[in-house]
Amino acid sequence: MLSLTVIVIPVVVRTTENMLLLVPGGLREAATALGAPMSFVIRSVTWKAAQAGIVTGVLLAIARISGETAPLLFTALNNQFLSTNFNAPMASLPIIIFNFANSAYEDQHRLAWAGALLVTVTVLTLSILARLLEKKRN
Repeated sequence: MLSLTVIVIPVVVRTTENMLLLVPGGLREAATALGAPMSFVIRSVTWKAAQAGIVTGVLLAIARISGETAPLLFTALNNQFLSTNFNAPMASLPIIIFNFANSAYEDQHRLAWAGALLVTVTVLTLSILARLLEKKRN
């Protein structure tokens, strides 16, 4: 999980920075001209204007890491059972798909295809949701 966090944090930070920079300066200046303190301007004007874009960036980052298999193969250590201990091996869908795809049993091949479909549908759903939020912002 830590390896996926390392992947997702720069994407979210950069997206948030870009969305905050896209907020027109006129909005900030208007709020400041009305006498609003800078903390209020950031919280009530800048944040609200950039909120949909930030949420879109977070959703796209989650969609990106949901299909990342390589970091999980090398860091999660492949436990097939649920574990809440972050220092112990953890189960993850990409690793299970990998193991079932390499199995000799046809039932596990079908489960691997079902898992791949589940990851694909999840990424598609998050992408569509991000598009809808982006459209709402514009």
